[in-house]
Amino acid sequence: MISVDNLAVEFSGHTLFSDVSFTINENDKIALMGKNGAGKSTMMKIIAGVQNATRGNVRCPKEAVIAYLPQHLLTEDNTTVFDEASKAFSHVFTMRDEMEELNKQLETRTDYESEEYMKIIERVSDLGEKYYALEDINYDAEVEKALKGLGFKQEDFIRQTNEFSGGYRMRIELAKILLQKPDLILLDEPTNHIDIESVIWLEDFLLNKANAVVVISHDRAFVDNITNRTIEVTMGRIYDYKANYTHYLQLREDRRAYQIKAYQEQQKFITDNMQFIERFKGTYSKTNQVSSRERMLEKLQIIEIDDVDTSALKLRFPPTNRSGNYPVTVKEVSKSYEEHVVFKDANMSIARGEKVCFVGRNGEGKSTMIKSILGEIEVEGTCVLGHNVKVGCFAQNQAALLDESLTVFQTVDEVAQGDVRTQIKNILGGFMFRGDDIDKKVSVLSGGEKTRLAMVKLLLEPVNLLILDEPTNHLDLKSKDVLKEALQNFDGTLILVSHDRDFLQGLSKKVFEFKEKRVIEHFETIDDFLVRNRVESLKAIDL
Repeated sequence: MISVDNLAVEFSGHTLFSDVSFTINENDKIALMGKNGAGKSTMMKIIAGVQNATRGNVRCPKEAVIAYLPQHLLTEDNTTVFDEASKAFSHVFTMRDEMEELNKQLETRTDYESEEYMKIIERVSDLGEKYYALEDINYDAEVEKALKGLGFKQEDFIRQTNEFSGGYRMRIELAKILLQKPDLILLDEPTNHIDIESVIWLEDFLLNKANAVVVISHDRAFVDNITNRTIEVTMGRIYDYKANYTHYLQLREDRRAYQIKAYQEQQKFITDNMQFIERFKGTYSKTNQVSSRERMLEKLQIIEIDDVDTSALKLRFPPTNRSGNYPVTVKEVSKSYEEHVVFKDANMSIARGEKVCFVGRNGEGKSTMIKSILGEIEVEGTCVLGHNVKVGCFAQNQAALLDESLTVFQTVDEVAQGDVRTQIKNILGGFMFRGDDIDKKVSVLSGGEKTRLAMVKLLLEPVNLLILDEPTNHLDLKSKDVLKEALQNFDGTLILVSHDRDFLQGLSKKVFEFKEKRVIEHFETIDDFLVRNRVESLKAIDL
């Protein structure tokens, strides 16, 4: 059992949270929820031991192993896949290397009676006791088994980690976690940048092979599938629910309704007493009663109602001219890089008004196909945009195309037209730009903030073909709901690449699957596709 005791974090006169206490029990699967900026990632870093709290502490058994997967991967670019995964055993290798070095010193030294010689003997003895008490493991074999189970081939082991997509780099980190067999796994936005198959594998691993887990995620389906407990961070404190995310939402509404009722009753109580005080102030016979009630009101702790954003932001794409019948036509298209074939003889016709999604493992060619359609790369075969097509594209590098000399407000104001100009602040608020944020220069924004701003800018441009490549990364649940509703009402043509099943649900009725160098067309929703093809190979992994 891991105990979080009276944690507090304060900086620049601001209290992020205070007096936070809870325990993490064996096999707990906890979702850490709350608004962006509430302190979720900070709390997770403190539990992981990579950040200090202002007050309070985290207590855990001496031998407990805590594994932390941060939001931004830490894999080094000058390391092979095998060497990076082997870092799971770095403490063992360090111990072994130190023993070997000390034994070499004992072989060459002749000062047998010296104090330093005796200290070396004691150190070797201590290390040996710990090292030989470890389970007899073939570490190289364990690393190989884990990597192969996560989809790496033998020839991948000697490749540099920077040659792999974000999804596979995530798998390297997961291999390290798995090899450590930790008592607690901490995951901060683990589903960003990984494909649907990877997410399904991760769910299976966390449910069936992990001990305790604490996760921060804006992927509603993922959180619902793996958690049995929700800890909400709000207004500097926490609420702990023995429920998954969907059930927690209902319980939160019930709690807020109770708070509102209690607040209203308290306000009536205060008003009644204030009226009594005003009425009888200066009346000699009521002096004691007036004084008593004044002291009571001074000590009264005012009930707070949880800050819940209930504003309803409805965003519609601006109208534009109608496109031809088939905005996108792909015929016998193949793409290779040197000897590596990405896909071969791909065909697709996307009709006006259709909403389709591209699915498949990372590296199978989804983003490459988008570049082919946009004419950004040369391919064999033909990719044709139809008559009168106006394309709006959100690529994973979209943030890099923003003008860094402009402010957040100016960036959006530059493209907004008509009545929507009066709603710019509300629209930015819907994507987590609030208060003074709108006056920040683009140059000082974080990567996630730039990505959200690029999305807002795209939503205000008049287009009839919209291509979105992983649009929900860095969006919170409310922002995703705003975007999804806008896409549902979009009367143009949509091509969507996303790993977020909850976001995809209800958006597309056709799936193009990228698999084994082929592009396969399925006339079904993403839910039907996943039910029919549940990726059983991932569930069959035995690690």
